[in-house]
Parts: sequence; C-alpha cells; structure tokens
Amino acid sequence: MNHADTSVVSDGRHPASFRDRSGFVFHRQGRLYRQVNESYRSHFDQLLSSGLYAELTAAGLLVEHREVMEPPAGPQAYKIIAPRSIPVVSYPYEWCFSQLKDAALLTLDLQRRALRHGMMLKDASAYNVLFEDAAPVFIDTLSFETYAAGQPWVAYRQFCQHFLAPLALMSQCDIRLGQWSRLYLDGVPLDLAARLLPRRTFWRPGLLLHLHLHARQQRRHAADRATRRRAAHISRAGLQGIVENLTGTIQHLHWRPGGTEWADYYESNNNYTDQAAQSKSAFVAECLTRIRPATVLDLGANTGRFSRIARDHGAQVLSLDVDPSATERLYLNLRAEQSKGILPLNVDLTNPAGGLGWDHQERRPLLERIGAELVMALALVHHLALTNHVPLEKLAATFARLGPALVVEFVPAADSQAQLLLAGRAEKFPDYTEEHFVAAFARHYDLLATRPIADSLRTLHLMRRKSP
Repeated sequence: MNHADTSVVSDGRHPASFRDRSGFVFHRQGRLYRQVNESYRSHFDQLLSSGLYAELTAAGLLVEHREVMEPPAGPQAYKIIAPRSIPVVSYPYEWCFSQLKDAALLTLDLQRRALRHGMMLKDASAYNVLFEDAAPVFIDTLSFETYAAGQPWVAYRQFCQHFLAPLALMSQCDIRLGQWSRLYLDGVPLDLAARLLPRRTFWRPGLLLHLHLHARQQRRHAADRATRRRAAHISRAGLQGIVENLTGTIQHLHWRPGGTEWADYYESNNNYTDQAAQSKSAFVAECLTRIRPATVLDLGANTGRFSRIARDHGAQVLSLDVDPSATERLYLNLRAEQSKGILPLNVDLTNPAGGLGWDHQERRPLLERIGAELVMALALVHHLALTNHVPLEKLAATFARLGPALVVEFVPAADSQAQLLLAGRAEKFPDYTEEHFVAAFARHYDLLATRPIADSLRTLHLMRRKSP
C-alpha cells in the first residue's frame, strides 16, 4: 500500500519541506528524494561514520536510504539520498494513545543512542515519525547533529510540546484532547496544558519538572536572554539524565480503553448470531479471493475483525475507526502479536483532517493520503446515514473516490441496531431503504454480487467502480 506523499510545489520540493536549512525532500517522476545541503556536510558524515546510522537502521528505528547520483543536485547540495518510502503517511492527531506514546519513546531512544555516538537530535517533532504496521519509524535523516560539550538539548521544548503535553492531557484529562495536535501543529503550548491538568499531577515528579515547572520557566524567562544563555550549558551526563527521566515519565502515563458501545461491538451483545457472523465473514473472504487486492481500506474497522481477514488474504490493510477505544485495542493487540499487515488509525470520517499548516499544504488532507484496491464499509453506512445525516449518494461518491472495488453492508431501518440509532428521534428517513441504497450506489458502481447475511435482515454487496 504505497500512499507516500507525492505532492510538490513548482520546483518539485515537498510543500512541507521548507523549514530545515539542512536539506529538503522532493519528488521526481514519482520517486522520493532528499537533498543534503552543504551546510549539513559534517553532521551527515558524522551520522554515517560514527555507526549511528547503521545501528538505527539495523534496529528498524530510522528509515534507511541509499545515495544516488540522479536527479541533478541543486547548487547547495552536498548529496542526494533516496529514502525508503513508507506506505501510509499518518499524523499524530490520527494516532491512538499508545501510538503517540510509542512514537515518544522512539524519539527518546534515538536521542539516547545518538549521545552514545557523539550526536544528538536537533528536532523532536512528532511529524518526524510514521507508522509501519504496529511499529513507529523515524523518517528525518537530517534531524541529527554533532554533539558539542555543554550543549543543551535544543529539541527538549519541542519534545514536551509534541509528546509529553498531549499524552498527559489524554491520560489525565480526556482522551479526546489528543485532537489538539490538529490545532497546534507546533505542539500543545505547555502553559495551556499545565493550566488544564489536575492538581494531582503536581505530585508526579516527571510531570512537575518537565511540564509544570517547564511552563513556569518559559513564562518567567521568555524575555530574559541572559538567563537562557546561563541555562544553555549542560553536561552529557545531564542530558542523559533528562532523557532517562522523560522516558520514565512517558512510560508511566497510561490510558485504559474502557468498554464502549462500539469497541465491544463484536465481543458483546449485538444482533449477529454465530450463524450471521460466519455468513458475513465467509462473504468477505469470498470477495477478497475474487478481487485479490494488494491493499485494503477498512472503514469503520472497529477492533479489526475483518481487517485481519483481509490481512490473512495477503493484503496490506489500513484500518480506520472513530472510536479511540477500538483503535487502541486493535493497536495494542497487533503490537503484542508483533503482527504485520495492518495499520490502525483513529479517524472521524464525518470530519477528516483537511489541509493544515502553511498554505494548507504542510499536512495533507486525509482523503488525499488514503486509498486502496478494495474498500470495506461493513456495519458503517447506517451510522453515517442515520446518525450523521450523510446522504447515500455522497457516501457512494466518497467510497468510489477511495478505491475501485467495494464491499459494503446495508443495515435496514428495521434492524435492531438501526432502531437504537433512531430511538427517540423525530427525524424521518424516507430515502433510507435498500432500494434507494442500490440506486445511489449504482451511479458509481457496477454490482458484482449480493448476499443476504444469514439469520439477519442485513445484506452485503460487492461492487466495482464504473469506468470514467
């Protein structure tokens, strides 16, 4: 599933790659490259000669690259490298709690290892991390610089804003505050996080030091350059101590996904009898065998039951769900199994992330970053149509945009789960019928197969997108 971000500006440079003077990312003929500027020469050479690059890539912590002669280098270039492309570009506000936590621990591990090799991280942005399956990987090769004695960790504040503050808010206040990473692209302001965190966090030494006191120091010394200069000298042992203390602080932040209505959907009471569940699984497996997709997009994946079936049929699967508990459970299970082939993300399809950052191009819209050869929308349409009032025609058009083949489930209004969504509501949905469903989707798809789910009122449909 290769959805690497291939958007460019007029000179081929990636629109998010303009802040770092060490180099930039660009695309030529659909391939990803990174220019290493002459100003970064000594640091890049140190990264390679010190053994740090070899150690990190061998451990799967840093994306590997190869040096190339083409395309032609710019006037400031020292080298051109071709990093391995990560299939799916995801952002911190699309990660579950444990994904953000694992990305934080990866960043600290990189800083720890870098110090042992005479280097350090100059950047600790969460956007320097992507996920492959259930594992984070660091993608910014130019984030390392040679360590100088007494030098502070220049990325300390960035780390606290990008990782510690949102994790603390998600853990101690409300899991939904992780969405603030979508609002504050440079990281959640520490003073804001400190004001919102409960008083009990003052009794947690790591949060007191790295968040509360850190925020207070920022306010007190914001304009005091002399104080900042005096503080800008720290020993290597001191830096290592900061990394270890931050590691312990992050490790002790926890969020337990509670039993929610939809996280427990396939494990608790629902209107799928054993026969119905087996019937649905069998049809999905038949569709996978017939289409043989290399990539699958599972919309409303819940805890990943059908994502696993797609994975077991050889597909790379991107699993999206709005419920943070469901996404957390799936990620933790995949991580524990060291499973490959499934990437879970926490996404609200009714409000997916749009273009963000400078000129709305630094962080690309979700719907431009995802897509697959087969889209699965199982037990989803009734939620979007009845709860969120999305017309069936719009659902069909969006699903068709995301992939050429579709497995979709229609849940009629008489179904018990649909009745729960309609309970106590005055709205009428005269167009929410299977007849209207088939007609709406027929504008975008040719119907290949239909199967009633045994022992239920539901039906499954396999469709192929119409040719333009």
